[in-house]
Amino acid sequence: MRWMTLSLVLFSVILFSLASTAARAQGLAFVIDSGAAAISVVDVASAREIRRVPVLREPHHMALTPDHRFLLIGDTAGNELIFLDPVSGGVARRIPMPDPYQLQFSPDGKTLVVTELARNRVDIYDAGSYHLRFRLALGSFPSHINFSPDSKTAFVTLQQSNQLVAIATGSGDVRWKIDIGDTPAGVLWLDGRVLVAVMGRDGLAVVNPANGAIERRVATGRGAHNLFLSPDGRTLYVANRVDGTIAVLDPKTLVVQREISLPGGPDDLDFAPDGKLWVTRRFAHSVAVLDPASGKYEIIEVGRSPHGIWLNTHDHLPRAVAGAPAGHS
Repeated sequence: MRWMTLSLVLFSVILFSLASTAARAQGLAFVIDSGAAAISVVDVASAREIRRVPVLREPHHMALTPDHRFLLIGDTAGNELIFLDPVSGGVARRIPMPDPYQLQFSPDGKTLVVTELARNRVDIYDAGSYHLRFRLALGSFPSHINFSPDSKTAFVTLQQSNQLVAIATGSGDVRWKIDIGDTPAGVLWLDGRVLVAVMGRDGLAVVNPANGAIERRVATGRGAHNLFLSPDGRTLYVANRVDGTIAVLDPKTLVVQREISLPGGPDDLDFAPDGKLWVTRRFAHSVAVLDPASGKYEIIEVGRSPHGIWLNTHDHLPRAVAGAPAGHS
């Protein structure tokens, strides 16, 4: 009897391992359905939703842990941080956390910054213990996050205050705060400058990280919401949510090379190994699988108001500095 029990346990472990390997080989996309209180799990090979993971109320964004063991989902209205297995999508753990809207790990993996959009706070946690180190009230609607390459500074947009703030991660001190334009959103460190998508200014602001000086502006389209650097570093994409376009820029010159029409409120995106872009369409309750070369795309129906998206089809590293961080919004 004991031998049979051990055999069954071993058999179960082997089956789980094979299932996990198959899921990795096939690939899954995780799509956060903010209006449906769920995460859609999409099979990449067949481009169809295969199941949904329920959450409490209103998830928006995600981040892969530095050790790649968990995909963290912030349920902002549910005041909960959810730990998913990034291979299978199973829920491994849940911990209480106030209003986790956007979340991002620093490049050195030691710090987790979380914005509390509804409570107007920015929280800085120890990434290993999830112990709160600093809590800052800086302005209205803190939203998107990015870091300097040395992890010493976090840059956060304040959407209703129309500002960008630079925070010292080691002390919680504010290095500088600037007025940047109506409704700033996505932020990205690129080649020694900080780029900010400013929805009300229909393009990017290029900011000096040392002092917050705005050096130039780049028009990309109405409602410029978020920006993403391709894995090879050769292309910068800007999602213009109001225009329903993806602007394609040269990351060195920031010259707009062309626009790709994608109606439905393009928002977040991630990069598939075949070169296609998986883009959430906030207003159309779907994901577009876009070929950036031809501009053609296929549609996958998911839940209401899809926001963050992440693919497990390759060995994902956090791209907070090199490009778009996992699950950008």
